[in-house]
Amino acid sequence: MKNSLLVTLVVLLFLSCGKKSNPEGIYVRDFAELNRAIKQVNPGGEIILVNGVWKDVQIKFFGRGTKEKPITLRAETPGEVFIEGQSYLHLGGENLIVNGLYFRNGYTPSTGIIRYKIGLDSVVNNSRVTNCVIENFTQPSRSMSDRWVEFYGKLNQMDHCYIAGKSNDGNTLMVYHTGNENTNNHHQIVYNYFGPRPRKGGPRAETVRIGNPQMTPGYVNVSNNYFEACNGEVEIVSDKADFNIFRNNIFYKCEGSLVLRHANYGTVDGNIFIGGDESDFYGGIRLVNTGHWITNNYFYKIKGREFRSPLAVMNGIPNSISNRYKQVTDAVIAYNTWVDCKSPWQFGIGQNRESANVLPASEIRSLPPIRTTIANNLIYNTQVDKAPLVDHDSINGILFKNNIIDNNGVEYSEFSVLQNKKIKMKQVNEWLFVPQDGQNEFLNDVFNGYDFGRIQQDLFGDSRTKKSRVGAINQLSTAEKFVIDKKKYGPDWFSTDKVITEPNILSASSAEGELRKMIEHAKTGDVVELSDKVYNINSSLKIDKEITIRSKTGNKAQLVFTGEENTPAFEMNPRGIIKLENLSLKGQNNQLAFAPLNENMSAAYKLFIDNCVIEDFSYMLKASKGSFADTINVNNTTIQNCENGIVLAADEKGDYNAEMVTFNECEFINVKRNVINFYRDGYDESTIGGFLTLSNNTFTSCGGKEESGLLINTRGIINVNIIDNTFSHNPVKLVALLWGAKNNHHSNNTLIQSGQIKVEEQQELDILY
Repeated sequence: MKNSLLVTLVVLLFLSCGKKSNPEGIYVRDFAELNRAIKQVNPGGEIILVNGVWKDVQIKFFGRGTKEKPITLRAETPGEVFIEGQSYLHLGGENLIVNGLYFRNGYTPSTGIIRYKIGLDSVVNNSRVTNCVIENFTQPSRSMSDRWVEFYGKLNQMDHCYIAGKSNDGNTLMVYHTGNENTNNHHQIVYNYFGPRPRKGGPRAETVRIGNPQMTPGYVNVSNNYFEACNGEVEIVSDKADFNIFRNNIFYKCEGSLVLRHANYGTVDGNIFIGGDESDFYGGIRLVNTGHWITNNYFYKIKGREFRSPLAVMNGIPNSISNRYKQVTDAVIAYNTWVDCKSPWQFGIGQNRESANVLPASEIRSLPPIRTTIANNLIYNTQVDKAPLVDHDSINGILFKNNIIDNNGVEYSEFSVLQNKKIKMKQVNEWLFVPQDGQNEFLNDVFNGYDFGRIQQDLFGDSRTKKSRVGAINQLSTAEKFVIDKKKYGPDWFSTDKVITEPNILSASSAEGELRKMIEHAKTGDVVELSDKVYNINSSLKIDKEITIRSKTGNKAQLVFTGEENTPAFEMNPRGIIKLENLSLKGQNNQLAFAPLNENMSAAYKLFIDNCVIEDFSYMLKASKGSFADTINVNNTTIQNCENGIVLAADEKGDYNAEMVTFNECEFINVKRNVINFYRDGYDESTIGGFLTLSNNTFTSCGGKEESGLLINTRGIINVNIIDNTFSHNPVKLVALLWGAKNNHHSNNTLIQSGQIKVEEQQELDILY
């Protein structure tokens, strides 16, 4: 009887949590079982989430394991436990491990998806998150702020995780430093794969941010990570705490920089920055503050300017508060290599004395770098760079020693801080150039500065203690063995390789509803060809994927939109990409040709129009508050008889509504107002800031009802290029009012009874942080 009772009690104990137990751990099948398991698990135990979808689970994983016996929460099979809906995972306690979870198809209802803290004060220490994925787990609106990973406590780690697709406001990964429990934390962020983060169109879009401007000690180690297309803003990594280390990371085609922002005594060693010719916004390393060591880094085709320069050394503000710009002092920049970078060295970045009339004194950056050593660096160009060094203020406070340049055989002499040499190089792969061994003896003559003995290895781990040479790489033989193995980064079960499929060519007749059904059922990348002459569309076409619509023959098929007033012919949804080719789009004078959703635009859209006619609409394009177009490219297209043209001015201050806007060889005829209204009432220095290119267009009889008297409004937009256009009989006072202090330019335009193009050197706008 006693034995039977004992057996019954044991069975009931296991069944009470709805779980099965074996030597491998406790299996849980739903949220209630999980919570019971968290309360009952002991040090050394494992909680195992069974495979499948876990939706709307807000997990608070609290436990106190030990170093020898941590408590583990893991997927039954790594990558087959999907966390979806309004979900998060917050950790508290000691010695916890999380392994193998996949966050997708949802967003966090809290401040963090993975958070090393529960509630207000229950931090976790000595804990690890590994082998997990967070992909496109972004808020419904890009203006809603969160962080995907929030570090608190001490001695925590994230490794071998894949994180990509954040399009809303807020850092992807944030290390908090408020409170003694969070400083001197020695966190480890290693072997992760930070995948694409799209352009946000506003600040607060760093991929990794460490600390706040209080400049507290961190000792965070960010090493051996892979960053790909992290384009959220100018600061991919924003370091705002002291004594942090950034080593052996790879930045692949990222439109931003590793920035030592409010930090002191940072170490940036052995990182690789790979750019290319397709973007002028790939960045390198930017320095602010004191005591940094920048060593053994390699830069290839980094072509960003100013804040995104391959090497950007900032000017400081006198008596600067902690969250602005302190003077660069006591830095060492040694044993680095720049190959085919555009103006790789830029000093005094941000110098803005000329803006003293429109900015307060607390924003004037007038202190150039001092007590800084730049030595044993190598610049190599396969094409001549006219300005490898740009001095925006003064370099008198910098000690230059034994820096070598090969400017494709053309001697550089503007500043006498670079030695011109002919370097025999070997191209190891597409991006890696290494000096030949035994044929560049002058590279062995290095400057041994104060404390240079701490630089013990080169980029690839070869010793510098007995023999060292100029540049990031000591030996060709070691460099020849190096390959970027992306499998080292992120989870071993997750593939970052993109599957390329051939698009389907679909044919749609003008039968009622056929075009709509074709778009709905098409796969991303498909092409829909129109063979009939006229297509009547009575409600908006939803674009939520990449799709091309084009005429099948040389004649333009006509899309006649008869939808309700103020509705768009093409409704742009998050991640929607529309390509229109050789079409005519006709409205009824009271609708929109294109418009994003009025709310919940969680991600950017793209618009490509070629060889089309767009006529008789209230708006050609009208942006909504919170929407963002990554690219608007219109070529060889006529826009005529519209009440309004292109309005990208919904947000005013803060975020802006589009990044890359291009009109080439287009005709604007009788567009009555808002011909192009690309506007932002303020600016920041964290983003591209908008880019408008108008080339070879004609504007005729436009702006007749424009109350502002301005044909093209670009206030607050940083990059504007108006070139080779003709403006004829437009009854406005000004064609454009450009911002001379920024990257606003005009040339070779013809103006006939259309006012003038005026340049205002300084514009009084708010700086937006």
